[in-house]
Amino acid sequence: MKGNITRRGNNSWRIKFDIEPNGQGRQTRYVTIRGTKKEAQVEAAKIIAAASKGDYVEGSKETVAQFVERWLRDWAKGNTSNKTYARYEELLRLHVVAHEGERRIQRLRATDLQALYAKLQRETGLAARTVLHVHRVVHRMLRHAAQWGVVHQNAATLVDAPSVPSTEIDILTPAQVQAVLQTLRASDSARRLYTVAAVALGTGMRRGELLALRWQDVDLDAAMVRVERSLEQTKAGLVFKAPKTRHGRRSITLPPSTVSELRTHWRASQERRLALGQGKAPEDALVFGEWDGSPRSPNALTKEWAAAMARAKITATLHSLRHTHASTLIASGLDVLTISRRLGHGSPAITLTVYGHLFKTDDRAAAIMEAAFAGAE
Repeated sequence: MKGNITRRGNNSWRIKFDIEPNGQGRQTRYVTIRGTKKEAQVEAAKIIAAASKGDYVEGSKETVAQFVERWLRDWAKGNTSNKTYARYEELLRLHVVAHEGERRIQRLRATDLQALYAKLQRETGLAARTVLHVHRVVHRMLRHAAQWGVVHQNAATLVDAPSVPSTEIDILTPAQVQAVLQTLRASDSARRLYTVAAVALGTGMRRGELLALRWQDVDLDAAMVRVERSLEQTKAGLVFKAPKTRHGRRSITLPPSTVSELRTHWRASQERRLALGQGKAPEDALVFGEWDGSPRSPNALTKEWAAAMARAKITATLHSLRHTHASTLIASGLDVLTISRRLGHGSPAITLTVYGHLFKTDDRAAAIMEAAFAGAE
């Protein structure tokens, strides 16, 4: 496929080339390039090569801001949870549209993104982890832009992901676990947090999963709970949602002590309902709902937990109970696949990314190989 370059001004060049869109016959296209002749020749070579392979993207005046709104409406709204959508919307509008919104989406280059990430950290003081989240959502958005034929290439693939300093995860020692449980058990104001903590430690369930748990999901005779959904706090209110991955929907075996705590909690819940004239709880009643049976706010639970720990002068986040559960299983020598399934991770790779440093190196490898070589002889 051929094309030619014609000077239009001192630093302006017109590239003429042919395309065959969707088998509709050959059509002539013109693109104006600003810069030196050499730059125009390089751009012309790229355009002609793309056109010859059928990858040429027609010129568009759509801006980054306009595409962000289109992507949020046409893809993110129907393919992400309410919480994830709200986060994507916030990251894109506050940190991308605010700085690059007027630029045409087709003219967004890797250097522009690199400069944006540096600016977000240097001038706005945005945390490195937040900048990394910006990069990830931009990468996903531009991937769709390329798939939809809006841009020729996902510029984010040419940018190094912002580095984030590693942080230690919070894991409680056995003594700290006992201190937390004893504190919650002894305090009337924090007593309703006790069973939540006991189940979180015994199962490794996430906050939203605990708050979405129904009695119909609990089989105390079989010592098992079934995770079917999660409770999410959004701008529109509390929303029950399905797990993010197929492994998020799972069955978790219960330690005997956790079964005992849940039986006690069941009896107390029934007695309270009868005292309030509500009758026996239906099967779909929440295990950790409010007094009237309504869902308990995830954010309110976290604040309630933090206040209880502050009063007791104990450093322990609600999420540290999940980490403690995982670390205890790892220390026992349980295999990573089983741990991953129990935690509801999408794959063992995620488990290794979060907890890999806790797995002990197995020094038997050399001996195993030596035995194998000996047997081969």
